[in-house]
Amino acid sequence: MSGKYIEVDSGVELFVQDVGEGDPIVFIPGFTFTTEVFDKQVEYFSKTNRVIVIDPRSHGRSTITVHGNDYVTHGADLASVLQQLEVRDATLVGWSFGCLTAWEYFKEYGTDGIKSMVLVDMPPKSLSADPEDWVEGALDDIAAIYNNSLRTPQGQREFIKAYITGVMVQRDMSEAELTWLVEQSMKTPYYIAGNLFASGMFADYRKEAKQAYETLPTLTVVADHWAETAVEFTKFLSLDTRVEILGGHMMFWEHAEKFNRILEDFIKSN
Repeated sequence: MSGKYIEVDSGVELFVQDVGEGDPIVFIPGFTFTTEVFDKQVEYFSKTNRVIVIDPRSHGRSTITVHGNDYVTHGADLASVLQQLEVRDATLVGWSFGCLTAWEYFKEYGTDGIKSMVLVDMPPKSLSADPEDWVEGALDDIAAIYNNSLRTPQGQREFIKAYITGVMVQRDMSEAELTWLVEQSMKTPYYIAGNLFASGMFADYRKEAKQAYETLPTLTVVADHWAETAVEFTKFLSLDTRVEILGGHMMFWEHAEKFNRILEDFIKSN
């Protein structure tokens, strides 16, 4: 789909899709993924809403840069995009590490420009010594990904392929589908993917998540494989947030119709 480029820093442009009219919905993709993974949401919601989808810096068609590949900078980039597009009263939808961008935005800018948040399958603190916490994985496993997989293009390709087939999508995929998804990730070079991975894994947005849950209407969508822990942890932070369980980590793509109905119902109720 067509889009535009918005400069957020000197020499850094983000690729942004901005289609439709009505109450705005802003989608932020996860670690190394692109606007294209939200095509089914853009097609559905652009009939009734203004839909904005962003390639974060060093993702997709945005500028590849060695600077600012962290979620503090991504939050500032998001603020710049929303300001330049004059976005008001948006529903902010973050997926995976895109949730970190959303929480960082809330940390620095509060509710300016947004009226609700949707957090798709991401714990607000990625690592923890407490076995009861909802986390991304065991420390040794995360360290192995950073120290081994994200050191070469081949390592990144093998890691993301295994993650797609093991965690992100539950059904068997065609070779073409899998290749397309892997190629989305590979648009981010391995050395930048390593920076983003470390930034995300060492993030702690529990305070901001709790404040967002208590300040804004929020929806948290979690995958089946860790639903019990994720729901319990989310409800521990706040009983006010709505929680839905659906599919794998990329449920909005695999189960687009169900996800879109959940999101539509949430937006209409707020």
